[in-house]
Amino acid sequence: MAIKQTNVKPTADEAVAQLQEALAGAGIVLPSLDRDFASPYLNLVELGRVRADVAMRLAEVVRRGSVS
Repeated sequence: MAIKQTNVKPTADEAVAQLQEALAGAGIVLPSLDRDFASPYLNLVELGRVRADVAMRLAEVVRRGSVS
């Protein structure tokens, strides 16, 4: 899925939904992925904690996707 470049900043909720969808496509689930409720004005996304094997899988997917 391509991300459109716009001048409008995505909301944290939109970013969470997009990231969940992309990760699901790679077979990865971040159980604590959500918007940061403590600082809503900063529009932050909380990635949360994951097991080491999930972090390794995520690193693998990022590396594979970043190869030009």
